Amino acid sequence: MPKRTYQPKKKRRATKHGFRERMKTHSGREVIKRRIFKNRKKLTI
Repeated sequence: MPKRTYQPKKKRRATKHGFRERMKTHSGREVIKRRIFKNRKKLTI
């Protein structure tokens, strides 16, 4: 039986895809902007 591939870690998830991480780069800010424009309830993770 193979091992499950997704082993979630909250810290890694936040540091890779969190709000602060998105705001660091221009493209990340674009992502946030698009999601706000689309009226997403949840902007990041």
